[in-house]
Amino acid sequence: MKFSEMKYQRPNLQAVTQKYEGITRQFPGCSNAAKQYDLILQHEAMMSHFQSMGTIAYIRNSVDTTDPFYEKEMAFFDANNPAFEDLVQKFYRVVLNSKFRTELEQRTGSLFFQNIEISLRSFSPAVIDLKKRENALVTEYEKLLASAKIELGGKILNLSEIQKDQISPDRQTRKDAWEKTAGFFLDNSQKLDEIYEELVQNRTAQAKILGYKNYVQLGYDRLGRNCYGPEEVKKFRDQVAVDLVPAVAEMKKGQAKRLGLPGLKFYDNNSLFPDGNPAPKGDRQTLVEQAQKMYREMSPFTGEFFDFMVKNELFDLESKKGKAGGGYCTEIPDFESPFIFSNFNGTAGDVEVLTHEAGHAFASYVARKFPLLELRTPTMDAAETHSMSMELFSRRWDPLFFEDETEKFYRYQLENAVGFIPYGCLVDEFQTAMYENPSLTPDERKQTWKNLEKKYRPWIDFDHMPFFENGGGYQRQHHIYSFPLYYIDYCLAQTTALEFWLASEQNWQNAFSRYLAFVKAGGSKTYKELVKASGLSYPMENGCIKRLSDRLSAWFQSHSK
Repeated sequence: MKFSEMKYQRPNLQAVTQKYEGITRQFPGCSNAAKQYDLILQHEAMMSHFQSMGTIAYIRNSVDTTDPFYEKEMAFFDANNPAFEDLVQKFYRVVLNSKFRTELEQRTGSLFFQNIEISLRSFSPAVIDLKKRENALVTEYEKLLASAKIELGGKILNLSEIQKDQISPDRQTRKDAWEKTAGFFLDNSQKLDEIYEELVQNRTAQAKILGYKNYVQLGYDRLGRNCYGPEEVKKFRDQVAVDLVPAVAEMKKGQAKRLGLPGLKFYDNNSLFPDGNPAPKGDRQTLVEQAQKMYREMSPFTGEFFDFMVKNELFDLESKKGKAGGGYCTEIPDFESPFIFSNFNGTAGDVEVLTHEAGHAFASYVARKFPLLELRTPTMDAAETHSMSMELFSRRWDPLFFEDETEKFYRYQLENAVGFIPYGCLVDEFQTAMYENPSLTPDERKQTWKNLEKKYRPWIDFDHMPFFENGGGYQRQHHIYSFPLYYIDYCLAQTTALEFWLASEQNWQNAFSRYLAFVKAGGSKTYKELVKASGLSYPMENGCIKRLSDRLSAWFQSHSK
């Protein structure tokens, strides 16, 4: 079904509550595992419908943040998602205590129950009001960013549209674009400080109520992390700081040399070539048609998937006034449909959306027949591996998009992939520090960000640019406000994806087959199990980053110009 034809109807929370209370009462008295499993499937149907309606409202609100109808619907979900979560958790509690657990695990797998245990300790009815307020604050932040109207060169641009000027081959243009962007954030800095302060205090209060020392472990539990904790992530970040940051610093020296500069200023960091970064050839329709050709040639399964996306118009790709910034992939379980949202702006990022977000969408399409929603999607480290690996597996088709700039894109893509990991660790260490030290003032938060910039991106000179020079850069990082402690998943996934790519350089078909097995497992295995089963190094293991860094440095040296 086409997305435009998917009917939205606000869920009747009273009816949903009655049904959940009914299956929760019935469950303990069932005479066998089969009857209990039938009640689990009823729960799945109700959860699928509630999530589907919420997702449709979210997408339509993202497409037009000024639409008053879907603005009200998002307010409904912000206010009622915690109450729905409470219903689900009460049902999970009786499932967890099932006297037929052994028999049920034969149908669900043991990880289903392990994940329920994690979920239950991260929620209580006592935090519902706090979660409602948290949701409202996140919506307020996202709406504030979507409201940006930045004047540059006689045009009024939003935060997505101005990104093209931020990587202009003309240095003054990109400096002006970044200064104008900084101006928007400076104008709204006090409000952004207030929103983040309240978010930190809100999340900390939730953690205390639930019996956690601080929000960090609660954040991990809410992300469903089931095979590692904050200490393992710290070891990963330490590896990156010691073994990868120096290699990226050397790579950045090469970038400065290509640009004819003695060193990189902040506004040079994302500009990799003196004549401009590679840009795709063609408009939105052309790029989608080329992506369809690519996925058909990649494998029958990927071709079937992308044809489904095109036929059902499961994209909204153009940047428009009033549209939310950024990009994402989500799924609408009732319709067994992924959906890709983006803001095309004429940069290489447009193609990256058609590979990165399509990697998520492909995984959703593959897993749509899993009977249990809880087993369709793995933890986000593995889910981001789906997308980041797809970006790199698609390299042999890049000429379809970049034509004579393909070689340039190859280098651009890898330098960005490798250079991202230290930045992602910066974001994660910053967030961890914020929740470990929730009493920090706004100025102390900014100083923490400045210090971490020096640790993870020592090559950057902010050139006294207001906002960024003062450590305000964290305020433009959407995930810090909206998806706390998520960002390290990108770093772990990028590490795994680069390993897949290195394997594909030796034998593409073998590596892609291993990737397909990784994807088809859905959420039935932990991230560690998926990585190990694919014959890859587990990022938290000592030496993983050093080995990866050495292999990548060798590639850059052999491809230096």
